[in-house]
Amino acid sequence: MGISGWLRRRGRKEEKETSSLGTDAVQKQEEPEETPAASKESGDVKQDSPRGLFARLKEGLSRTRSSFVARVDSLLSTHKRIDEELFEELEEVLIQADVGVDTTLRLVDAVREKIKAGGITDPEEVRPILRETILEILTANTAPLELPEDVPAVIMVVGVNGAGKTTTIAKLAHRFKSQGKRVILGAADTFRAAAIEQLEIWANRVGVEIVKHQPGADPAAVAFDTIQAGRARGCDVVIIDTAGRLQTKTNLMKELEKIGRVVERELQGRTPEVLLVVDATTGQNALSQAKLFSEAVSVTGVVLTKLDGTAKGGIIIAIAEELGLPVKLIGIGEAYDDLRDFDPEDFVAALFDA
Repeated sequence: MGISGWLRRRGRKEEKETSSLGTDAVQKQEEPEETPAASKESGDVKQDSPRGLFARLKEGLSRTRSSFVARVDSLLSTHKRIDEELFEELEEVLIQADVGVDTTLRLVDAVREKIKAGGITDPEEVRPILRETILEILTANTAPLELPEDVPAVIMVVGVNGAGKTTTIAKLAHRFKSQGKRVILGAADTFRAAAIEQLEIWANRVGVEIVKHQPGADPAAVAFDTIQAGRARGCDVVIIDTAGRLQTKTNLMKELEKIGRVVERELQGRTPEVLLVVDATTGQNALSQAKLFSEAVSVTGVVLTKLDGTAKGGIIIAIAEELGLPVKLIGIGEAYDDLRDFDPEDFVAALFDA
């Protein structure tokens, strides 16, 4: 049937899911994040498990592996030869895994060219070529989260409500504190009173400092005060939370731009790390969020959360291919160590290797 037939079958539903702001996504984003006492995401983070890191990664990606790689294997096993029908069905599998139409077309074209150049005729040999091509895309757009030598290092964290932004901040704070660094948080999401309380609870749990103002205060002033406090107290890392309804509130988008200007001015030429937290379970809406936030601030990397709760992990390929933004961290569970540095080779191995 191919992409055109698949899209026709999906009809309006496809347009809704791939639009920059689907109705369901807006409703979800408008819901306030729950306080840590009431939310599984915001509750006590589980202690590290003795399981190996790769085993946890593989387990966390089990749903994506089942919906994506397992379907690829099933597809290849039913074909006796490599023909256009096989490529069309492969396109459909990739799109349903939320790789996206544009990325899917480029990916399958690259696979097709490699097969043609190698004179390959056995369908089973498509699998390693697909694996290799996905790894190439992810490797071309990857960069680790590294702190600059100059202190304090400043990390702005942006993203819509419910994406796991506050939990990500807590896990980052725990990571840096475990490395012997002094960390301070800035509660610059002042438009939502619960956000300040939520971040303060996390700061107390992790054992780091926090700068906060009253609800409704100027977010840029909070960012300024946090950087100043970080300098005065000898902190190594400053992590600034930001408002989470920016896609649907123009004034809040402008506030984010203002925060960015204040931070850049205070760093006197140094570039802050700007991490965009997106929820993998939202699929193509994650791509839309990345595009819109990049228009307000210079996003330096993506944190893709909740990969353990979705079959839509293919979105990571679309983010890397279409936006050229490095995926720096991935969330595959609730333990502190489940916020992982993104390693393309480990990620692809966890998907494809038995």
